[in-house]
Amino acid sequence: MAREKNTPVYVAALLLFLGGVGFLAFSAFTENSVYFLNVSEAKAVSPDKLTAARLFGAVSDQGIEKHSAGTGVTFHLQDKDNAAQVIVVSYSGAVPDTFKGGAEVIVEGGMGADGRFMARTLMTKCPSKYQKENRKI
Repeated sequence: MAREKNTPVYVAALLLFLGGVGFLAFSAFTENSVYFLNVSEAKAVSPDKLTAARLFGAVSDQGIEKHSAGTGVTFHLQDKDNAAQVIVVSYSGAVPDTFKGGAEVIVEGGMGADGRFMARTLMTKCPSKYQKENRKI
């Protein structure tokens, strides 16, 4: 008979456990969800919705300015398919060695109040000289 008295306690404990796991999973997905967009798509979205986004494109040859105080760079990010679509990106941090005009990059951050994309991370795509050559024998 002791077993019948403890059943509601076990059910309550199981429900609390499952609720806690569900809450942790939900909060992990909502906090880390980031839009992955090209420049044209980002320009089509209202800036208040781009608080957490990952953009990809090519660095414009014009407009690359290294920050005078410390590390970082401000540059124009072009859409790969439509070079007329450009977003100004400001990044504070170590700039990769492969960063230059024409390089394909991915930046992660959000739109600032001044209309610039404030990047927390900056990643460059490896140049083709590092890719393995396909040779036919």
